[in-house]
Amino acid sequence: MQEANTVDELVEQLIDVGRTAVDRGLVLASGGNLSARLPGSAEFVVTGAGTWLDRLRPQDFTTMNLDGEIVGGNPKPSSEWKLHQRGYRVREDVNSIIHIHPQHAVLVDALGHPIRLFTLDHAYYVKSVGRTDFYPNGSDELADTAAEEAKTHNCVIMGNHGCSALGEDVGMAFRRAMNLEEAATATYRALMLGDTTTAFPEQAWRSLHHA
Repeated sequence: MQEANTVDELVEQLIDVGRTAVDRGLVLASGGNLSARLPGSAEFVVTGAGTWLDRLRPQDFTTMNLDGEIVGGNPKPSSEWKLHQRGYRVREDVNSIIHIHPQHAVLVDALGHPIRLFTLDHAYYVKSVGRTDFYPNGSDELADTAAEEAKTHNCVIMGNHGCSALGEDVGMAFRRAMNLEEAATATYRALMLGDTTTAFPEQAWRSLHHA
């Protein structure tokens, strides 16, 4: 994706992500929610309540500020707006948050297994995976615990619910979400084969991230 220079361009990118996420089976109907902001902005756009991610239109987006106030657009933001607001408040470098419900990531986590990174893309884009316990959607507990995990992880699994992927732009956030689900699928297959330890080499990971 090219760099977005206007809010309208951000919205078009999120519309494309919503359609692609549903097409790839990463979320169904109105599950999940998407947001983005221009770098340095104190306002962000987020999908409205009940909007189907593969049928998004520009008028479906709500504009909010970091204080949680509606300042334009759809008067009814997603019930998960706090998840996005709190994420932006703790990560000045993040300009997009993709919250979807990928099946393998949620399943592997629910079964009590960590999601393992296997490929170079997993190690580079996902890097590490945070998680929270289950909390009701739209709750302060969910938003606050996810934000706390987002301080050190770009991908966060919310127990028995879904995942949140953060990025410096819409493309990177969605790339991380897709790589997280691919890593979870690979983890599931490895577990089916009886493997519980294989992962991307630790030394290679450290070299990749200059750790």
